[in-house]
Amino acid sequence: MKKPLALHPILFAIFFVLALYSYNVAEVSPSEIALPIAIVLGCTLLLLLLSWLLLKDAPKAGVVISIFVVLFFSYGYVAVGIENWGVTYKALWPIWVLIVVLSMYLVIRTRRDLRKLTTILNVIAITLVIIPTVNIAIQETKAASLDTNPGGNVGTYVTDLEETDALPDIYYIDLDRYASESTLKEFYSYDNSEFLDYLSSKGFYIASESKANYLKTHLSLASSLNMKYVNYLSEIVGEDSSDLDPFYEMLQDYEVWRFLKSKGYKYIHLGSWWEPTRKNEYADVNFNYWEVPQFSMTLFKTTMFYAIALENERLPNWLRAPFIKEYRKAHWERILYQFDKLSEIPNMKEPTFVFAHLLVPHDPYIFDREGNYLTLEDEKKRSRIVNYVDQLIFTNSKVKALVDELLSNSEVPPIIILQSDEGPHPERYALDETNFKWEEATEAELREKMGILSAYYLPNVDNSVLYPSITPVNSFRLVFNLYFDTNFELLPDRVYAFHSNRYQYKLFDVTDKLKYDQQ
Repeated sequence: MKKPLALHPILFAIFFVLALYSYNVAEVSPSEIALPIAIVLGCTLLLLLLSWLLLKDAPKAGVVISIFVVLFFSYGYVAVGIENWGVTYKALWPIWVLIVVLSMYLVIRTRRDLRKLTTILNVIAITLVIIPTVNIAIQETKAASLDTNPGGNVGTYVTDLEETDALPDIYYIDLDRYASESTLKEFYSYDNSEFLDYLSSKGFYIASESKANYLKTHLSLASSLNMKYVNYLSEIVGEDSSDLDPFYEMLQDYEVWRFLKSKGYKYIHLGSWWEPTRKNEYADVNFNYWEVPQFSMTLFKTTMFYAIALENERLPNWLRAPFIKEYRKAHWERILYQFDKLSEIPNMKEPTFVFAHLLVPHDPYIFDREGNYLTLEDEKKRSRIVNYVDQLIFTNSKVKALVDELLSNSEVPPIIILQSDEGPHPERYALDETNFKWEEATEAELREKMGILSAYYLPNVDNSVLYPSITPVNSFRLVFNLYFDTNFELLPDRVYAFHSNRYQYKLFDVTDKLKYDQQ
């Protein structure tokens, strides 16, 4: 009987990459999986070759490597699954190593013919690869057939590069989940007036009744950066769709940068770790600290190697691959890096449009109020409210220092918009994000989620043109009208929630539940 070719180790390895991509296909571009697949294939082939050289038995070598591959990539899923049993990510490590070693030992020691098992494993592996591949193809085909911008651009822009020396730099700084003053008082027992008074003393207008237009970052930023509501996508994509790719596309190619580019601006993008804003392919300059794609990091966190990284945080950098850096510490360093880079923008000669997505005071809570690094263990010792407020206090100190730098070092007074795309999660939602239904949310929960920081520094403009309840969808409509003589009509300031995380296209108006006056 001819020995079957042991393809299953390679197919199992590919399956874990494709399965993760299939689950996140709406958030990840196909190019993001090329490098992970290449690395996984190369490492699996190398291990398979070494195993065959040692064992001199192809079927046995294949089974040994398949055991290793399956257990290697399933580690993270199992660790998350048993976390509620009190077994930590790190604690599972020795148990898993024992299972891997024992399983491989039993296969090596067996005297049974493994050719039939090889055939069975090949069939199983092929089937597993086909399932996510079909799902990916269906979703990609469906997405390609949709026209998610049927109305075209908001405006038609003519290139105008004259007098660029007199153009002000424009900063759109998104402080994710930064709550409004009223939200902080009502739900966090924190008085933020000292920070807001500082901004006012510098000439900022505080839109004290501003609300997010949508519940989540991808909807809110797609709306504010394109200067329009995005409800129309529900009719195009379908209310039951889970494909968020149309929103992510709108975060790459959006109206604001196109308009400003036509006026002679240089586009600077400061990304977060979140894939849709990690970088922008249209930006002239991308700044991002430790720029590992989110998909690669997510895949890495499912593996046994991530557990090794957690156990060996004190290894010297030259012994650690860049992506092994512990996530929390990297996030802490990224935020500091973003503030540093923002302070350097005034040194650039060209007029610049800067979009910065800063995930603070958004969790994880990695700063204490002095800016020291907060470990996961320290975070868990403190309440959610204490962690949020402390991170917000440190964020305030960095924003104040940044504003001082931008105002003092800019030859032409800059336009600065400090804004949040959403407020913090209500506690009941945070406990069960998957099943929480926003149609059943209380008015208090909606107030906590939708109340945001919204502050405008508009040089040489009377702040009376602004009003307390202006929402992000109108930010650039107003700015462009004031500084570029456009005639964008201000849209009604409305606030929309969606049914649940599963049905984010099922949008409904909650403006009246938030009880603030329209202009």
